[in-house]
Amino acid sequence: MKKPTIPVKVGNITIGGDHPIVVQSMTNTDTADVIATVKQCAELSKAGSELVRITVNTEEAAQAVPKIRTQLEKMGLNIPLVGDFHFNGHKLLSKYPDCAQALEKYRINPGNIGRGNSRDDKFAQLIDIAVKNDKAVRIGVNWGSLDQELMARMMDENNHLSEPREPTEVMHDALITSALDSARLAEQQGLAKNKIVLSCKMSGVQDLIKVYQDLSQRCDYALHLGLTEAGMGSKGIVSSTAALAILLQQGIGDTIRISLTPEPGASRTTEVQVAQEILQGMELRTFTPTVIACPGCGRTSSETFQHLAKDIQHYLKDSMPKWRDQYPGVEALNVAVMGCVVNGPGESKHANIGISLPGNGEKPVAPVYEDGVKTVTLKGAHIAEEFQTVVSNYIESHYHKASS
Repeated sequence: MKKPTIPVKVGNITIGGDHPIVVQSMTNTDTADVIATVKQCAELSKAGSELVRITVNTEEAAQAVPKIRTQLEKMGLNIPLVGDFHFNGHKLLSKYPDCAQALEKYRINPGNIGRGNSRDDKFAQLIDIAVKNDKAVRIGVNWGSLDQELMARMMDENNHLSEPREPTEVMHDALITSALDSARLAEQQGLAKNKIVLSCKMSGVQDLIKVYQDLSQRCDYALHLGLTEAGMGSKGIVSSTAALAILLQQGIGDTIRISLTPEPGASRTTEVQVAQEILQGMELRTFTPTVIACPGCGRTSSETFQHLAKDIQHYLKDSMPKWRDQYPGVEALNVAVMGCVVNGPGESKHANIGISLPGNGEKPVAPVYEDGVKTVTLKGAHIAEEFQTVVSNYIESHYHKASS
């Protein structure tokens, strides 16, 4: 059961409360390059990112933000933009009010604002701008840029205890303290509680789980989840999934980002796909029809079922942008592509549509089931094309939006 948090409105998206967990991502373009940034924002939005964060680190980047917003709107994309600020956000937002207005949320890191009174003044300036523009703020603490003054003070206090805690425990507590103290200061500065999102990011799975479990018990702010610097490829995917799945199962988290290092030149959209697959695999949200397929073994006589499963999966995924409006509810569709008689008919009957391809020694025919009932038996060289037609006809007949 999802734990109740204070909902935060970010453009046309709401984070927290009883709302679905929001998928977000971040560009890696130079924000000052308007064309490249607009292109990547559009790609991420098309992939399913419901918020997109962009780096705002220079005057050129700040000047580009309103142009990026305008171009996206011309393309019919209403995706909320989040500005990522470190070190000089107070200056950029003050000097470029059009940038402050074009963004829907500001991400600020208490550890990267400054020191002592200077930090408090800069933080207050950022919050004042957010209040003036009616914008949400994510106070994002990161273990790699934790406020060193706070950390040193808490370590010193710990050393004077009769039974000092482990340094890791103190660091966890310092992360949470930094986030909560900053949120309290933001509220004192006039930022409403329903404008605040918190995050405490770590790069270790067990560290992240422990910090968010504690944080969720100490506040009701909306929480942003993500394993920072998760890494590349399967390592980053597995680590992020391991950490977030546990927290999400416990009802912790209102929006997620999968911080993957992409392969050189590779699309940034993989992090969106992984986030969606985590949520769909846990049955928290549905984004695209599910293809169930067996792994294959010595009983499967060919790679036919592998090719068919792959083709069907690509067909469904590629069709979703068009189908979302045309066929409401189609994202909940289940399709089974099985390779032999052992589990083939059973899995096929449990799916909305299923096909059981022949394995070693089986008759060269492939029965097709729709909602548990065998409707046709396919055979010959064109099983793949014929099965795709069956899937298309099923979608048309079961999900077609009635004309108003």
